[in-house]
Amino acid sequence: MKKLIMYFLISAIIPVKLMSQTTIKAANENTPTLAILDSFANAFNAHDADKILSHMTEDCVFEASAGPDVNGEKFVGKEAVKKAFQDIFKNYPDAKWNNPHHFISGDKAVSEWIFTATKPDGSKIEVTGCDLFTFRNGKIYIKNSYRKNRPPVPKS
Repeated sequence: MKKLIMYFLISAIIPVKLMSQTTIKAANENTPTLAILDSFANAFNAHDADKILSHMTEDCVFEASAGPDVNGEKFVGKEAVKKAFQDIFKNYPDAKWNNPHHFISGDKAVSEWIFTATKPDGSKIEVTGCDLFTFRNGKIYIKNSYRKNRPPVPKS
């Protein structure tokens, strides 16, 4: 009788325990991580648009910090977002997003950074900024970018 009760308990508890671990693991695979945000920042600093987009959903949205609309300029879908990023790299070939610091809360994340670049006229840009991210299924769905509006430092 003791063996029968022990068998029943083991057969009832172990599958439930295994299922709960599987559920937790699956949920964790779909949440933002510091590793994803670091990889994303490194891809930006390498000017690697394909690597950047590997972290984004197919229907991703990029809201640039500048543009004609109240939210800057909005790009939707991987092709439009890729072109926007490539244009940034073309206009600022030495662009860097330095000292990134990331914060995560649920499916939202924030990355703070210092943007440095040289404009075509030789003047220098150095401003702080941040990206507000919305994640979906473990990938970046929305990248909403903000940065300070500081005049460039004239070429010396």
